[in-house]
Amino acid sequence: MFRLIAHRLLALLPLLFIVSVLTFSFTALLPSDPVDLILGDTGTQEQHEMLRERMGLNEPVVVRYFQWLGRAVHGDLGTSFFNSVSVTDAVLQRLPVTLSLTFVSALIAIVVGVAAGIAAALRPHSWVDRFATLGATIGQAIPNFWFGLILVAVFAVSLRWFPATGFTPISESPWQWLRGVTLPAVALGLSSSAAIARQVRSAMVGVMQQDYIRAARAQGLSARRVIFKHALTNAMVPVVAVLSFQITVLLGGALIVEQVFAINGLGTLAIAAVRQQDIPMLQGLVLVMVALVVIVQLATDVVYGLLNPKARPS
Repeated sequence: MFRLIAHRLLALLPLLFIVSVLTFSFTALLPSDPVDLILGDTGTQEQHEMLRERMGLNEPVVVRYFQWLGRAVHGDLGTSFFNSVSVTDAVLQRLPVTLSLTFVSALIAIVVGVAAGIAAALRPHSWVDRFATLGATIGQAIPNFWFGLILVAVFAVSLRWFPATGFTPISESPWQWLRGVTLPAVALGLSSSAAIARQVRSAMVGVMQQDYIRAARAQGLSARRVIFKHALTNAMVPVVAVLSFQITVLLGGALIVEQVFAINGLGTLAIAAVRQQDIPMLQGLVLVMVALVVIVQLATDVVYGLLNPKARPS
């Protein structure tokens, strides 16, 4: 496993470098000038030149990139053009909010998706299978932001069971944190649970027809042990790839759902940066999001290697 992790890390480092080059290049090609956005029409030519020099925009793009990369390697993602806030501090302040929302959403997606997939696979072509398949289809078709609005209207506005907006850190009040994260996590997680359920159902149906499952049943093993120890373990091998993709989808979806529930996570920060064309903030956010996806992919490879020894490097 150590060799597997080492190989994946060596393969991911060039990916991060390429992403950093593309991110910096694309933001450098933006048509508007940050200096013009900050000073407006009232600034003089001398003020424009002074601000451009202070922000380092008078240097060539290649020089600016390597200066930014050198600082980023040491954890300094630059300073916002508009409020002089450290990008690293702003991202670290909002990151726990988005990660907690993504974690709870992934937990809901895995529990609901695996349970629905197993139930459908154990009774193929039954009403349970048809109901689970229909639910998975509807779940994948409904946009999570629209589903979030429905949840707010029913459970927050009408029933008043949960708050409609806001987020409480778990360190302040675990109960209020759970109440605040439930609705956005459900809105975000059910769509991914639908995709997971379809994959689990397909994999489980194929595994349940294998000879070793029949042999385990013939030996008198209990149905629970056959399903969870033998069938589900082998069925999860192809499901892990879907889980990895869905977690990355949840990370991106969290940025949208945060707007529906007025949660101050990375999504709010990203939209504000796009509106203001805050280049350092955009570059830092993209790099952090890519790093999170890379970490998820690495964890997926490790789990896949644990489930499937053939995938480990010799």
